[in-house]
Amino acid sequence: MRIQVTSISINELGQRTNQEDSIFPSVQDSPSNGPLFILCDGMGGHAAGEVASQTVCSSLSSFILSHPPENGVFEEKDFSEALEYAYAALDENDTNDVKKMGTTLAFAMFHKDGCFVAHIGDSRVYHIRPSSKSVLFVTRDHSLVNELVTLGELTPEEAKVSRQKNVITRVMQPHQEKIVMPDCTNLTDLKKGDYIYICSDGMLEQMDDREIVNILAMRKPDSEKMRILRGATKDNKDNHSAHLIRITSVDSDKEFYSETKEGKDKNKHRASWLALAVAVCALLAIVFYVLKMHI
Repeated sequence: MRIQVTSISINELGQRTNQEDSIFPSVQDSPSNGPLFILCDGMGGHAAGEVASQTVCSSLSSFILSHPPENGVFEEKDFSEALEYAYAALDENDTNDVKKMGTTLAFAMFHKDGCFVAHIGDSRVYHIRPSSKSVLFVTRDHSLVNELVTLGELTPEEAKVSRQKNVITRVMQPHQEKIVMPDCTNLTDLKKGDYIYICSDGMLEQMDDREIVNILAMRKPDSEKMRILRGATKDNKDNHSAHLIRITSVDSDKEFYSETKEGKDKNKHRASWLALAVAVCALLAIVFYVLKMHI
């Protein structure tokens, strides 16, 4: 599978005084055509959240870009090696604050066999198909309210206004006794026109999944869709960060093989006709010579 994408990104303060979100590629490198996209939302003591998010974002991206996957396929073992490197970087940059720093992680890597997705915490990754106005995949928040909803102790509506909505049950932190691992999946049902939308929880305070789908289904440029998504965050109190990634082309190996085989068959057919034409011309030349000799 050969996948081409284009993206547009934001990374804004919102109503905060400091930026604890970190993204790769940066806004300065937007638009980007991938294949790697990372979003981290930091937390902790004074300035520690931004240290954690920047550390994980930069270490993961530098490791993965310097260790390209074998045969073009990015697998869980490749991600595990990169994650181990990021945790080591977190340990080295530990601020030793009483309130230990940490960060969420939302990750997407396009490769030969699809799009590898991983997440820790409540930053999300969506796979949205505007043509059918559907969410084909969305990561499950590692949060207390989400667990309570799963147990039936809270409704989704109650979870949105709960005082515990910011309590995260998984987070990347330095010097953990037991390293927190991500949920991982590989998306393979990818089509031209689909979106992979990666966002911090600051983009979701005033918006539900249906609204996101409706915005992405609009017949508007991606820049306008991102402007509308940004507009929905104007009253949010958190930082606002997101990658809006549109799939512009998907060619399967089968399609490529068929196209290649068809091309080869055409070439063989053309060569056969050429050989026949040469033979006919040679025969006519002989006949012409024989007739000339007898005249």
